[in-house]
Formats: sequence, C-alpha cells, structure tokens
Amino acid sequence: MEKDFWTVKEVLEIFEIKQRFLDTLEEEDIVCTCFSEKGEERGYHSDEMEKLRVAKILAEDLEVNLAGIDIILRLRQQMVEMRRQFDDILEDLAKKIQSGF
Repeated sequence: MEKDFWTVKEVLEIFEIKQRFLDTLEEEDIVCTCFSEKGEERGYHSDEMEKLRVAKILAEDLEVNLAGIDIILRLRQQMVEMRRQFDDILEDLAKKIQSGF
C-alpha cells in the first residue's frame, strides 16, 4: 500500500468490514490505532493494515476465532523477525567469505 496512514473510515471501506469487528480487534490488542500527524484523526499505519488484511481473511474465509487470529498474527510476526535475523546472518557470512575470513 502506498500511504502511511489510513483513517478508520478508509479502513472500513477498503476491507469492507464492520465497525464492531474493528473495535473488537482493537479491544483484544490485535491491532492498534494511532492518530494522524495533525492529531485530528484516528487511524492505522501500514503494519496494522497488513494485520487487518490477514485478520479479515482468517475470520471470514477460514472462520478463525479472535484468539486464533491473535496467535496466528503473533507467530507470523515472529517468523518475519526470524527471517530478518537469518538474512542478517547470511549477509555477515557472505561478507566473511568474500573477505577470506
């Protein structure tokens, strides 16, 4: 997605979800809102938009409950972090190999 910040109204339209679903995800700390730079509107940053996209798929298509959505999103985040660490290790190893240790 190109933008860095989406309002609640935009999110409801983009994902075609109900306000109650969004509120529930917030109440369960599955997604977090923030305020625009001007502090006028509540909304979501890019990372949260991806969580919302996945949460919608899990809930609507796979009928996963909120606890399951939370667990899956947390595991997904851990996998992303582990991948970054692995990439860093590979990059360091490649540099050492190129320099002849």
